[in-house]
Amino acid sequence: TEIDWKAYMEEVEGFANGTLDYTQLKGGTGPLVYPAGFVYIFLGLYYATDRGTDIRLAQYLFAGLYLLNLLLVFRIYCRTNKVPPYVFFFMCCASYRIHSIFVLRLFNDPIAMAILFLAINLFLEEHWSWGCLLFSLAVSVKMNILLFGPGLLFLLLQRFGLLGCITKLCICALLQVVLGLPFLLVNPVGYLTRSFDLGRQFQFKWTVNWRFLPEEVFQNRAFHVILLLAHLAGLGLFALHRWHRSKESILALLKDPAERKHASPPLTIVFVLFSSNFLGVCCSRSLHYQFYVWYFHTLPYLLWCAPTTKLAHMPKVLLLGVIELCWNTYPSTVCSSLSLHICHGLVLLQLWYGTAPPPVLHTPPPSRRPAAISKKAR
Repeated sequence: TEIDWKAYMEEVEGFANGTLDYTQLKGGTGPLVYPAGFVYIFLGLYYATDRGTDIRLAQYLFAGLYLLNLLLVFRIYCRTNKVPPYVFFFMCCASYRIHSIFVLRLFNDPIAMAILFLAINLFLEEHWSWGCLLFSLAVSVKMNILLFGPGLLFLLLQRFGLLGCITKLCICALLQVVLGLPFLLVNPVGYLTRSFDLGRQFQFKWTVNWRFLPEEVFQNRAFHVILLLAHLAGLGLFALHRWHRSKESILALLKDPAERKHASPPLTIVFVLFSSNFLGVCCSRSLHYQFYVWYFHTLPYLLWCAPTTKLAHMPKVLLLGVIELCWNTYPSTVCSSLSLHICHGLVLLQLWYGTAPPPVLHTPPPSRRPAAISKKAR
C-alpha cells in the first residue's frame, strides 16, 4: 500500500535536508520526476505525518481530500445540469479503484486533480486569472494536467483574444518559475529535464491500455509518434468542428473579442476542457492504474452532455461499468485493454455525433412572380 508514499517521503526528505540539485532527489522507486509543486505539498505532508511514518493520518488527510474533490466535482455538475442524479451514486460508491487511489495508495494524482477541479470552478465563475494560477499549480504537482491545456488555450483565445490570452499564460508561466526557482538557481537543466520529461519511457508490466501489443511495439518511438499525431489530429478536429461554433474562421479567435464580426456563441467551458483531456487519455502512451483518476470524474459528463433519450440511459451506465471493470482487472489482460479502447471509442463517437451543431436550414428566397389570381377572384 505505501510503496509510492514511502518513495515520495524519501524524495522530499532530500529537499528537507538541503539538497537543491533536482538530479540528486531520489526515492525507492527511482529519481524524482514531478515538478516543484509536488515537493512543497508533500513536504508539508512529510512534517504533518511525523516524517512520513504516520500513514494512518496521511490516509485520513487523503480521505478529506477525496470528499473535497467530490464537492468540487458536484459543484461543476450542478452548473452544467446535464447528468441525471442517480449517476452520482456510481461516482461516489461504485469505484473500488478510485477509493484505492485516494485513500490506500496516497498518490499525487488526486491532489493535482482536486486543484484542477477548483480551477475549473473559478473559470465557471469568470475568475480567469485565479483559475489560471491554480491550473498552473496543478501542473506543478503532476504534468497530466497539461492534457486540459489545449482546451484551456482555446477558451482563453475565445474569451480574451491573442493579447489577453498571452497575459493569462504569463500568469501560468510565472508561477512555474517562482515554484522552481530554488532548483533552477542550482541546476536549471537538471530541474527542467527531470520535472518536465515528456519522453520518459513507461514499463510494459504496468500498462492498462496497451497490453494487447507486443512489448517491442509498446516501447517503439515510432508508435509514440503515431499516438502523438493522432492526438493532435483529434484536437484539431474538435477545435474546428465542435469547440468553434462561430460563423467566422477559427483565426478570428486571435482578434480582440470586440473586433470580431460575429459574436462567438457561449462555449460550454466544461465540455471543452473535459473533451480535451479525454482525447489525451485516449492517445496516451501508457495508462497506469492510478491514472484512472485523470478522467473518472469527467466520464458522466462526457456521456450525458449530449441529448439522451430515456432508453439510452442504461447503455451509458453499462459503459461506465465496463470501463470500471477494465480498470479493476489486475494485472491487465489483452481482453481488458481491448475492451477499454472500445469503450473509449464509443465515448468519442458519442461526443462527436452527439454534440454536432444543428444543420443550417436554407429557406428559399421569395418568388418575384406575381401570385396567380383565380377566375372567381377576377
